Amino acid sequence: MTPPRILHPQAIPVAGVDAHLPPLPPERLTPAALRRRFSAPGAWTPELAGDGRPTDDRPSAAAAVLVAVVDREGGATVLLTRRTEHLRDHAGQISFPGGRVEPEDADAAATALREAQEEVGLAPQHVEVIGCLPVYTTVTHFVVTPVVAIVTPPFELTLDAFEVAAAFEVPLAFLMDPANHRRHVFEAGGARRQFLSMPWGEHFIWGATAAMLRNLYGFLAES
Repeated sequence: MTPPRILHPQAIPVAGVDAHLPPLPPERLTPAALRRRFSAPGAWTPELAGDGRPTDDRPSAAAAVLVAVVDREGGATVLLTRRTEHLRDHAGQISFPGGRVEPEDADAAATALREAQEEVGLAPQHVEVIGCLPVYTTVTHFVVTPVVAIVTPPFELTLDAFEVAAAFEVPLAFLMDPANHRRHVFEAGGARRQFLSMPWGEHFIWGATAAMLRNLYGFLAES
């Protein structure tokens, strides 16, 4: 989960690794298996519902992100971005393409598709929305709907340089293996807080993005 006002989350010690939980087997990570799971979600409660206490008194805003699972020949990957450093919220962090719901958006899927096209140039014709995870609330007052989709190559990305510093893909199998899920614990404002991280090469995946990926793991593990 995203801790408030942490300049260098990498510096917070690792309190534990969830290697005691099983990785998802490859057969659950194919596009066909993901479609089947989301076609019959059933009753399910996410492990992580939000970051915790908000950092200020701003009103909440609805948002959506696109959890874009790319159907690569060598195995599915997840498309992620690194936000630019000057943004007001989550500057420099690893995130899914996404953003605030606008009045013209028909639903969360429409928001996620629009934002993905605006931020990284991912054309909607390459994207098949298969379902949504439960909303996740950030300390910056965004109530985020993770919209899960299968993305079919080939496609080309064009990054919005104002919002996106980089775009990259991480193997879904890596993200769905809790041995790669690290827990960090710290004290802030007199309260004990924690967050997850999933480092991948030079990219430090943490906060709300890592939490939503952990929820995806929990959802797929119940299939």
